[in-house]
Amino acid sequence: MPASKAIHITGWKMIDERIKKFFRKHHVLTIATSTDDGAWCANCFYVWLEEENSLVFTTGTETRHGKEFLVNNIVAGSVVLETRIIGMIRGIQFRGIVTEPEGDLAATARNAYLRRFPVAMLMDTHLWVVQLIYIKMTDNRLGFGKKLMWEK
Repeated sequence: MPASKAIHITGWKMIDERIKKFFRKHHVLTIATSTDDGAWCANCFYVWLEEENSLVFTTGTETRHGKEFLVNNIVAGSVVLETRIIGMIRGIQFRGIVTEPEGDLAATARNAYLRRFPVAMLMDTHLWVVQLIYIKMTDNRLGFGKKLMWEK
């Protein structure tokens, strides 16, 4: 990709405001795992923790992806805006490290998730956190193929 098409920023405090706004606005991610059994993906509701630059979601340890997090915690994923209008295409692809939150992070994650999805109070919610290490956002409203990138 030509350098003129990408903006690359390193450092978590410098995440572009358009990326932050996109994460806040949406609520479904696709998360992909990979083990010796091959690749797998799943869709989950999420909430973004801005201060931690992490995505919080819930899934059981009995699901394929839940089991695979414990084998290989390096994941990839996406959050997308569904549209047929090419000039309006926007989406994020990410890489991260998924863990089960502990201590203060567990409390922060749970509070944020239940605030966004109160119905989860009625279910057994097993929370996971993806600490983002790479983000690439495509935003065709800025020009066809325009990318905003961030890396930890």
